[in-house]
Amino acid sequence: MKTELKAKFIQHILAKKKGDEGFTLIELLVVIIIIGILSAIALPSFLNQANKAKQSEAKTYVGSMNRAQQAYYLENSTFSTSIGSLGLGIATQTINYTYTAVSGGDASSINNRAKVINSGAPLKAYVGAVEITTQQATSEATTVAVLCESNSAMVNGGANADTITIGTTAGQPTCPASYVSLAK
Repeated sequence: MKTELKAKFIQHILAKKKGDEGFTLIELLVVIIIIGILSAIALPSFLNQANKAKQSEAKTYVGSMNRAQQAYYLENSTFSTSIGSLGLGIATQTINYTYTAVSGGDASSINNRAKVINSGAPLKAYVGAVEITTQQATSEATTVAVLCESNSAMVNGGANADTITIGTTAGQPTCPASYVSLAK
């Protein structure tokens, strides 16, 4: 019985000694390296979300300006270059963009623009256009709209919206070469 008691006592002491051990330096370094790799992967994606939110402001504003121009034309038989007269309640300038409505060269079109204010920010410019077109089947005049996004951000040599004018192909407004249509 004595021998059995000694064996249990020795097992108890050895188990207690293992319980007092902590992490080794190598184990801690491995955990820190893994956390560093994960944060290096996640951080750029997280920071890009802020820019997407800023760009969504411009997308929403220009799209709203397009729809408001269509409603304004329906009521007044002309487009408006004054954003205030569209009744949207949006600011003509925010911290990231300046919004303007510019005649497309004649009375049958209008260009709505979101110009990036800070060219150091990685934001894209947006241009919208509303045009009057005639339906071939019914010979009725109607308005058509398009919303265009620049291919690259301003810091990457992207085109800003201050001088962009939307062209027309087969009675439909089309985006310039440095822009892509956001039509769904």
